Amino acid sequence: MTIIHQMINKYELKTLEDKKNAIKEVLQEVVLAALSKTDFFNHAAFYGGTALRIFYGIDRFSEDLDFSLLASDESFDLNKYLKPISDVVHSMGLDFEIEKKEKNIESNIDSAFIKGNTKETFITIYPNADDFKQIINNEKIIIKFEVDVNPPLYANTELKYRLLPFPYQVRLYDNESLFASKIHAVIARSWKKRVKGRDLYDYLYYMGLNTKVNLKHLEARLKQTNTLNHDENLTKELLIKILNDRFDNIDYGKAKLDVRPFIKNASTLELWSSDFFKSITESIKS
Repeated sequence: MTIIHQMINKYELKTLEDKKNAIKEVLQEVVLAALSKTDFFNHAAFYGGTALRIFYGIDRFSEDLDFSLLASDESFDLNKYLKPISDVVHSMGLDFEIEKKEKNIESNIDSAFIKGNTKETFITIYPNADDFKQIINNEKIIIKFEVDVNPPLYANTELKYRLLPFPYQVRLYDNESLFASKIHAVIARSWKKRVKGRDLYDYLYYMGLNTKVNLKHLEARLKQTNTLNHDENLTKELLIKILNDRFDNIDYGKAKLDVRPFIKNASTLELWSSDFFKSITESIKS
């Protein structure tokens, strides 16, 4: 467990929730390292909110591991990678199981879940802490692992490196393609019939970095979900119009409630409004 403790020690652990999230984040990085020991990143790239946190330093917790194949492949078999992940996780002294989710409906997403008992893991990692008593016995730590097996075209990727739990290499979307996938989420993804506040938070983070948008990839994403007509070309001007229409129809109170559990400073949400997002979006770059 020495390496796991080394990874945990980089966190500021003030509350029980901080400690739980640190365990989840370390587990996410162990999974990435495990995948790097296989041929997974020859076929797929990492993207989404957790990629933004690990490789670009956003200050919010992200729950899931999202991947996209580099090209559509009906023969792709997620099961091939479950045992290598399990082997590395167990070698780190972590007692988690991983299982593939069976599809009830046809979709482009293959999923698996990594699960472990929260209290047992907590006691293993924090042996001198007594706040484990607040955790119910059957509570589970769950990390969702998803792979898009029919990816939209024109995403660009790059290789990034990490040193812990051991030196490893990850293929992930480049920053412009990550931003494109996040804008698609803001426009097209709803959660319980409302936008995810986490998507809006990430959108502002990219804007703060002056990130350009991979318009070709975003256009492919929007057409794949029938959010953009197949005979339309996505320009920066059209994108701004689509985003402004979206920003006019968001319940910002509910969006703030969604993101608050994942961030430390809720005061950053005070300005959230349609006018705020529309004003920020005027400077978007493509």
